Amino acid sequence: MADSKKTMVVPDQSNPESKKVQVESMFDSIAPKYDLLNHTLSLNIDKIWRRKVARSVAKNRPGTVLDVATGTCDLAIAVARKARPQSIVGIDLSEEMLNVGRQKVQKINLSDTITVQKGDAENLPFGDNTFDAITVAFGVRNFENLEKGLTEMLRVLKPGGSCVILEFTMPVAFPVKQLYNFYFRHILPLIGRLVSSHKSAYTYLPESVKAFPQRADFVRIMEQCGYAGARFRSLSLGIAAIYIGTK
Repeated sequence: MADSKKTMVVPDQSNPESKKVQVESMFDSIAPKYDLLNHTLSLNIDKIWRRKVARSVAKNRPGTVLDVATGTCDLAIAVARKARPQSIVGIDLSEEMLNVGRQKVQKINLSDTITVQKGDAENLPFGDNTFDAITVAFGVRNFENLEKGLTEMLRVLKPGGSCVILEFTMPVAFPVKQLYNFYFRHILPLIGRLVSSHKSAYTYLPESVKAFPQRADFVRIMEQCGYAGARFRSLSLGIAAIYIGTK
């Protein structure tokens, strides 16, 4: 059995608060600079990854979509433009991230399609079989209880619907592995700390990625949680992966 307990990396090891509370506080703090850092530190490759997720979602022409850990709504916006569902609901623990997302959605006139609300992926405030598709971008790593979050998403997914997850992975091929490890360990935390003024957010990022079940291990956890046809596709020389499972 794949071990998801090692995902319990927290932003601040000295903080006695739960991972959920720490993650919410961290994202509230970095929300104003999150998009800038996200796109800059990834050289805008993250935009390409989100478009790939949106294309995958669009194949099934969903009417209703739930975007978990929606943050500043980048993935919700990409899905709205590509899949054109009737509605997208975005949920996130961080109200400050959602505030940034609301402004973006309003600015590009997608408020009729995308609505956001504060919510917890491990206790979704929706009935069974509500959504045609569920998406998550860089969010499952932050779940306090990974299996509970995955099971909750499956519960609110309609039969035949797909859950599409975008998450970082660690490259394994030489020399990408060595170069990326150096960047992840030294460059990214330094830039993140300087720009966001948050002492641990961009140290937590590489630590949480390294600890998270990846590729086949994460697929096995999806299967154990009840997803059918779970599979993954590596992106950008193994820097990220798209995971897909159906109900």
